[in-house]
Amino acid sequence: MAWWPRLSSSSSQPADLLEVGRIDKVHGLRGEVAVSFVTNMVAARTAAGTELWAEGERLIIGSARRHKNKWLILFEGVNSPEGAERLRGKLLAAAPLSNEALADGEAEGTASEVVAFVHELIGLRLVDQHGESHGPVVAVVDNPASDLLELEDGRLVPLSFYCDHDDATVSVDVPPGLLNDAEAVSDQS
Repeated sequence: MAWWPRLSSSSSQPADLLEVGRIDKVHGLRGEVAVSFVTNMVAARTAAGTELWAEGERLIIGSARRHKNKWLILFEGVNSPEGAERLRGKLLAAAPLSNEALADGEAEGTASEVVAFVHELIGLRLVDQHGESHGPVVAVVDNPASDLLELEDGRLVPLSFYCDHDDATVSVDVPPGLLNDAEAVSDQS
């Protein structure tokens, strides 16, 4: 399952971009940068000629290669460590993938994991397996064990309980007591 936060757009970059990674550091003398991706569709995001945005700056991938748990990316026009240094720490954004690209990813065994984007879940009503509504999702909180859906009243629901969503609701299948303290007390009696 992959979850991507939506970035706000600047005046020079297109609207509706999704965060796909972060430039961590400069690598070597050719201008390569080490990138950590937050998408499971890395093959589609690292292909030569792919357009990415770094905080308003358009970057085109010249080459990409895997290195340990990161990717080493050489962007067109960035040919020195000094040129790469100005990119350090910037978030990378890209347009959402087309349905064709997602289908191609499925052949790689990754697209089937893509079930939702974070921006699709914000504002939807959370409904449990019994059909009970628990209010709107106001945020998705990054958490190492499992990202969390944050409800308007502050309750948190691990995304590991996510089932599906539509235009109005997010469906979850949660253990007893997670969303209702009274239910937890009666189950323990």
